[in-house]
Amino acid sequence: MEKNAKIYLAGHRGMVGSAIHRKLVKEGYSNIITKTSSELDLRNQQAVTSFFELEKPEYVFLAAAKVGGIIANNTYRADFLYENLAIQNNVIHQSYKTGVKKLMFLGSSCIYPKLAPQPLKEDYLLTGLLEETNEPYAIAKIAGIKMCDAYRDQYASNFISVMPTNLYGYNDNYHPQNSHVLPALIRKFHEAKTNSSTEVVVWGSGSPMREFLFADDLADACYFLMENYDERHLINIGTGVDLTIKDLALLIKKVIGYEGDLKFDSTKPDGTPRKLMDVSKLHQLGWKHKIELEEGIQLAYHDFLAKYV
Repeated sequence: MEKNAKIYLAGHRGMVGSAIHRKLVKEGYSNIITKTSSELDLRNQQAVTSFFELEKPEYVFLAAAKVGGIIANNTYRADFLYENLAIQNNVIHQSYKTGVKKLMFLGSSCIYPKLAPQPLKEDYLLTGLLEETNEPYAIAKIAGIKMCDAYRDQYASNFISVMPTNLYGYNDNYHPQNSHVLPALIRKFHEAKTNSSTEVVVWGSGSPMREFLFADDLADACYFLMENYDERHLINIGTGVDLTIKDLALLIKKVIGYEGDLKFDSTKPDGTPRKLMDVSKLHQLGWKHKIELEEGIQLAYHDFLAKYV
């Protein structure tokens, strides 16, 4: 990407989009177009068409999506399917129509089958049933991957798809019900410490395995792939290392300095037993994460304290 290229970053205020924005600015890009959802409703076909015809961006990072944790995904099933399909249909199609040089579509590791072999290779897509609780979101993301491939096949559009693992970092969502597991635990442990609670209740059995990537590492990988990856089909972005939810909780407890007990509520759903990315394809291209989990949790906790406390 030329330093003066016009880049449209969709979803710039979210955790992922803001990390990509920081990376682009750091690398010397200044012609970055951003629009809030109130300025541009990506679900609105006419609004997106008018925006692309007016701005004609050369490069697009599609990091805008309706996202949430296991409860939000399962509660707002129609919203997650419809809104994500609408956003990506509009942005990908108008990117083709207006001659965008390259587009990056960001998906999610939940696209893989619930019981796929571990670690998750890119080729495991559509080889089995999805995890029921977030199936609508996963189906939307799978459609986005296939859409990028189809536009590449039919129109030679240079549209690529990347699949990040579980993310956390600056500007995360710490909502009590609608957040992901790591930020939810940061909030729980902080509140327990502040209120001198004797125990913290963690949803599920604590046995599922999860992999976590700091959002600024993701942004670094996205920039690297925008420069170095031009293939159909998806590529995983992760660390290639996972741990149990119990061990994650113990690590967050340590970082926050909470002294009480842990209790697991096995009446709450566990979700997929394990979701570890196979990142050999990414490593072979020459990229590897830099921020390890304990350091990342410390950075995220400082951000939480600065913004929410």
